[in-house]
Amino acid sequence: MNAQLLLGLADDELVIGWRDSEWTGIAPMLEEDVAFSSIAQNEIGHARALYQLSAADVDALAFDRKLDEYRCAPLVELRLLDWGRTIARRWLYEAADEIRINALMEDGDPAVAGLAAKINREEAYHRMHAEMWHERLRETPQFQAAVEELWPYALGVLPPGQREELARRVGRDEVAAVERGTHTDELAELWGEMTMVRRSAPAGAQW
Repeated sequence: MNAQLLLGLADDELVIGWRDSEWTGIAPMLEEDVAFSSIAQNEIGHARALYQLSAADVDALAFDRKLDEYRCAPLVELRLLDWGRTIARRWLYEAADEIRINALMEDGDPAVAGLAAKINREEAYHRMHAEMWHERLRETPQFQAAVEELWPYALGVLPPGQREELARRVGRDEVAAVERGTHTDELAELWGEMTMVRRSAPAGAQW
C-alpha cells in the first residue's frame, strides 16, 4: 500500500470526523445529533487506527504536522452548516470511501487488509444513514444543487483509476476533479482548532 494514499485516507477520516461533530447540538432532529456524533466518533477512531499503521506516536502524526503536510481531500475540508449540502457530502463521501476500502481489503499487507475489513464493517451504518437521507432528499432542488456543486470534490477523494466506478455508482459523468495537494481556505481555521491545545502546551509535555 502506498504510504501517501494511506495517510490521505487517515487524514480524510480525521477531518470529516471533526466536520461531522460540528452538527452536535444543532442538527435538525434530536436523533441526528446522536447519529452525527456517533459517526464523527467512528471516523476519528478509523483515523487513529490508520495512523497506527504508519507511526508509533499517533497523536503527533495527527496534530503536530504543519497545515501543508496534511493529505486530506478538499471535499472533507469544507465547512458545510447547511443540512442539504452536508447530506450530499456524506452520501458522496461514503460512496467513494466504500470503493477505496473494498480495494484495501485486497491489499497484500495483511495489516492493511485486516484493518480495512474492520473499518468496512463499521462503515456499513454510515452508508445506511447516508442512503436513508439520500432517499429523502434526492428530489429536492437544494440537494440536487449540492450534489452538482460537490461532485468535482468527491472525485478528488479517489485516485484516477477508481473514479469511473464512483461515477457509475452515483449516476454522474466524470468531470475535472478537485484534487488533493491544494487545500481550501476552511482547512486553516479547522487546523487551528484541532491543534490548538497541542500547540499551546509546553515543549515536552506528556499527555
